[in-house]
Amino acid sequence: MTRLSNASGFGLQNFSTEALEEQLAAVALRFNRQYRGDAFEVPPEVEEMPIFRQWMSGELTPKITSEFWQVCKPKKGQKCLDIGCGVSFLIYPWREWDAFFYGQEISKEASDALNSRGPQLNSKLFKGVKLEPAHQLDYEPGQFDLAIATGWSCYFSVDYCQQVMAAVKSVLKPGGMLVFDVLNPEVELAENWAILETYLGAEVALEPLQEWEKAIRAVGAKVVKKREGELFHLYVVKYP
Repeated sequence: MTRLSNASGFGLQNFSTEALEEQLAAVALRFNRQYRGDAFEVPPEVEEMPIFRQWMSGELTPKITSEFWQVCKPKKGQKCLDIGCGVSFLIYPWREWDAFFYGQEISKEASDALNSRGPQLNSKLFKGVKLEPAHQLDYEPGQFDLAIATGWSCYFSVDYCQQVMAAVKSVLKPGGMLVFDVLNPEVELAENWAILETYLGAEVALEPLQEWEKAIRAVGAKVVKKREGELFHLYVVKYP
């Protein structure tokens, strides 16, 4: 049920455009359904798993949320790009940070919600959300001080995410930072969470942390901070 190697992912280099689009569509649908509040039908044996009950009750949320600001807090006046942002501007303390928020998301439900409510919260800081995949960053070169990409790399191959890291480099200022998280396949929760996500509609790739760190080096970036979570491993990387 789970994916255990790069061969299972949908990297731009190793798979056709059609295959990548199918994976993007599956992930978008999984989160559109969640944001709409749709019911997810899973087999009885999955319903009985503790992790499913924790997901339904909301107890799982703190375990799968990477508080990126604990290791790389946006600074006042910085331009920040949140890739795969979900509804983060509505729930994270952006107004306290006084940093400019630019979002990019593949869930139409999330992007519509943010574009509708974001300006009402703070029209100065909120700069809108684009409905585009992570590798298509249509911004000016060197536009951003900080990029954030949390909560979604686990649905794609390391190869694909390496392409995203390269795209991020082009829109960051020299010395800019990227903070992102990856699933740690060694933690106890990982396999059951991967099974759960498969039944929710988006398969998960269980990739060794060493492969992620190799990809970071391949795009010329350097790890400057790490933080271990209950499920996700958080990296802060700096580009030259």
